Amino acid sequence: MFTQKDEDLLALLRVNAREPVASLARKLKLSRTTVQDRIPRLEEQGVIAGYAVRLASAVDKSGIRAYVTIAVEPRRQVDVGRALSKLPQIESLHTVAGKFDLVALARTATAEDMDRMLDGVGLIPGVTRTESAIILSTKVDRR
Repeated sequence: MFTQKDEDLLALLRVNAREPVASLARKLKLSRTTVQDRIPRLEEQGVIAGYAVRLASAVDKSGIRAYVTIAVEPRRQVDVGRALSKLPQIESLHTVAGKFDLVALARTATAEDMDRMLDGVGLIPGVTRTESAIILSTKVDRR
């Protein structure tokens, strides 16, 4: 069972997954043992899938990043998704509701590389339209 305290714990871990258990317990108004038991339980249940390194923005300035929205012909989404997943520049791919079917986060070394990659995405069979938005800066990142 997933409780409000679990939600609160996850919110704290999203901000700092390395925060000491004693500090988490104080903020949650729970015992240290309770918090210490909850974290492995959430991991075993698959709620916490893992931990990652989040680079400081000064370090993570390499390359150009863009959100690419992609419209797809009916019944071609699986094929297009498969083709996009083979592109090393695509960091993540999501299905969405609205006038576009997919949203990809892409990263390339240069603007020219991004231009070539976007041209290639437009040539994938089943892709009818793309729009891209270059990321200038990140204001909030809670990943």
